[in-house]
Amino acid sequence: MVATDNQFVVQMHDIVKTFPGVRALDHVNFELKPGELRSLVGKNGAGKSTLMNVLTGIYQPDQGEILVNNQLIHPMTTERAKRLGIAYVHQHSQLVPALSIAENIFLGSPLVGNGGFVDWRRLNTEARKQLATLGLDIDVQRKVEDLTVAERQIIEIAKALFANAHTIILDEATAPLPKHEVNMLFDFVRRQSQQGVAFVYISHYIEEVFELCELVTVMRDGQVVGDYQVCELDQQELIRLISGARVEQFHRETRNLDGEPVLEIQSLTRPGFYQDINLTIRQGEVIGLTGLEGCGKANLARGLYSLEARGEGKLELNGKPYRPAEPEAALDAGIAYLPRDRHGMGIVGMRPVGENITFSILDRLINKIGLLQTGRERSHINEFVNKLGIKTPSVNQPVEFLSGGNQQKVVFAKLVSTQPKVLFLDEPTQGVDVQAKVEIMKIIDQLAKQGVSIVIVSEEIREMLDVCDRILVMYNGAIIAEFKAGAPNFTADQILMAVEGERVAL
Repeated sequence: MVATDNQFVVQMHDIVKTFPGVRALDHVNFELKPGELRSLVGKNGAGKSTLMNVLTGIYQPDQGEILVNNQLIHPMTTERAKRLGIAYVHQHSQLVPALSIAENIFLGSPLVGNGGFVDWRRLNTEARKQLATLGLDIDVQRKVEDLTVAERQIIEIAKALFANAHTIILDEATAPLPKHEVNMLFDFVRRQSQQGVAFVYISHYIEEVFELCELVTVMRDGQVVGDYQVCELDQQELIRLISGARVEQFHRETRNLDGEPVLEIQSLTRPGFYQDINLTIRQGEVIGLTGLEGCGKANLARGLYSLEARGEGKLELNGKPYRPAEPEAALDAGIAYLPRDRHGMGIVGMRPVGENITFSILDRLINKIGLLQTGRERSHINEFVNKLGIKTPSVNQPVEFLSGGNQQKVVFAKLVSTQPKVLFLDEPTQGVDVQAKVEIMKIIDQLAKQGVSIVIVSEEIREMLDVCDRILVMYNGAIIAEFKAGAPNFTADQILMAVEGERVAL
């Protein structure tokens, strides 16, 4: 038995976890005190989520001990972790969208009246009272599907607190959030921390580690590199600790501002979403499309791919009318779209890497009698695995077991396989580590050099500055500013001013 210290709410000692072909955790130690705001950082595949999955009983360790409030727990199970006060809030909400906030809070243990039926008035009243104790004033009868992403995350945390959680793991909690909602979530987390709730914050957004956390644990290749006071580090030093070396800063040198028109958009309007959109996308150029959440940028991209209504206006692709009725028709015409939600729309997690890459072009790999040409398929898969540097033990590995950065590369491979003319990328670096972001930017650069037109829909302005030929700003459904690479105003500060609504001459 290892020595313990009752000041810790969680202690993990000498944790080892091995999967086929890889040691995910290599004798890891991790400790957490009440009320701590501790970040857990590392590259995709470093072992962060695996360690937390061990703590919450999703995985059983091959070796090591877990102590909660000075008590040795063996075996740790998901139910036991919940009873002991450990909660895991995942990036993708576990709430039931069709149910109300109150119903979700009491899901599994509804308040029943004397007749054996749910006492709805009491249920709503109790939910309202409990949320009020956390400083939340919200209509508990609202359906979860009508909440913003930040509100859903807060309700997830609140639900864990009502179950007496003293330790809450936030795994990429801000990845799906617009910037203005991040502050709402952080304020709520800080208030609960002051009440003694400990938080483990897993994130690839380095600036947020410095904004929220007091301590940081760095992992690399399944091991803990060290524990640090955040105030004693700067961002570059933390990046160096995460990667094991200084990460190169990618900056696209070859700019393209005069290619042939590929997709021309004139007076495109969709009431309530965007209005009078005029835009020419040229061959081989990289355009950034940014703005506050709800400005219409994401709706425009999805509309042009026919994932949602497109509105009225004139659209031409290579000089011919472009009016696809569905995404399949858009893809056939040469328009591809990488979704923000790669898990829900980009990959089929349970299926192999190879299948995910060729899903979009199976009709091109079938011979005259309708049989799949497995040799051609295998050659195509291997080509893209090598070309994009997808790290996987085998092309037969289910995609869900790859790191976030490599999952994103698989989605790139699937889309690039279709040989698109225009590629829309919705937050392409969301939820991936610093090194993977650089690799994704290189892929974008390579595609542009091959003549693919690329539109990056993102709020990561500093990343776009390094790769885009032009950056367009949308505000209240209109394009209000255009910034060109090389111009004096092609700076983060100038673009951020436009994002906030300051009009700049086009």
